[in-house]
Amino acid sequence: MMAAAAQTGHGPLSGLRVLDFTALAPGPIAGLMLAEAGAEVIKIEPTGGEAMRSPPPSWGDLSAVFALLNRGKRSLALDLKDASARERLRPLIASADVLLEGFRPGVMARLGLSVDAVRQTNPRLVYCSITGYGQDGPKAQRPGHDLSYIAETGLLALSAGPAGQPTVPPVLIADLMGGSYPAVMAVLMALLRRERTGEGAHIDIAMTQGLFLPMFWAWSQGLSGAGWPGSGDHTFTGASPRYRLYPCADGGLLAVGALEDKFWAAFCAAIGLPEAMSADEAAPGAVIAAVAERIAASPAAHWREIFARTACCVSVVENLEAALGYPHFAGLTAGRQVSLGSRALPALPMPFASLLGREDAPRRAPVLGEANAEFGFPALPADQLAAMP
Repeated sequence: MMAAAAQTGHGPLSGLRVLDFTALAPGPIAGLMLAEAGAEVIKIEPTGGEAMRSPPPSWGDLSAVFALLNRGKRSLALDLKDASARERLRPLIASADVLLEGFRPGVMARLGLSVDAVRQTNPRLVYCSITGYGQDGPKAQRPGHDLSYIAETGLLALSAGPAGQPTVPPVLIADLMGGSYPAVMAVLMALLRRERTGEGAHIDIAMTQGLFLPMFWAWSQGLSGAGWPGSGDHTFTGASPRYRLYPCADGGLLAVGALEDKFWAAFCAAIGLPEAMSADEAAPGAVIAAVAERIAASPAAHWREIFARTACCVSVVENLEAALGYPHFAGLTAGRQVSLGSRALPALPMPFASLLGREDAPRRAPVLGEANAEFGFPALPADQLAAMP
């Protein structure tokens, strides 16, 4: 049986209570996904608020990023170093199904909230730790961020950009691929097992460990003896003319992913590349140069029109504003919103949106400490609350 929890929706996780001790991105995104699926997520914050409440872009008095990542959660503000506050947490821990934490190893233990300590109160609890390097090992205590993790696991070296112009990836790969997504999947698996066995679990999510799975192709090449791929010298990092970015005449980019022979043939025909020049296996460099010359002769709008009617896995690189204007993606911003007073932003789309159903009203970004009184904690000072949105 699930622990008692407030009903926050009708999603597949309705009835679950999650205590979220995390900050920044990996843990909050995992908590957001659980909240969007119907779980009651109580965000445990310092009395001054989580650091992500203030970074730009601002949305009123709150960070828009914080609002998006914490939509639908509730906030409980307390000083975890205060033993009396931790004691008042016991009833909440006893009623929780899941605990998320993202501190470095040993911090929760020093706060009296280790796995063993909280499972004495609630042996059915699924306790999920999200860190850069895991709970044990030589690097367990090393601080880091997304860029650190993709650098140290070999992922960044696979496509670091041209020499002299290194490229920082545009998304937080380790945070999401190594942290948020594995955490949610592991939590759901642990909850399913708990339904059968009655036992809780400790999940150790190491973001660096989670980065090796997406590098399956480099892993197979290196460990099979075919040679370790370097930056840009594999099919998936631009070494093949079939899978590259090509500049257009106006500075736009064409993203070519025509890997299969039928798509490659259709692409070559669409750009007018003679069949004799399309044999890319023997001389990929020459084919890349020939393709680049043809793509560079016309602006992006020309190629957008050409490939809108040519099925060969080729697209013009669009910015986010343009992408959200496409009719196909219009539904991403419809209906689901995060509110702050009288203001509202479109909520982040969820990969499991088909399970969520329609919403009757926007879901709020949490006001700092709004749930304190309900759970028996002192309210924040009035002047501090007045400064909050």
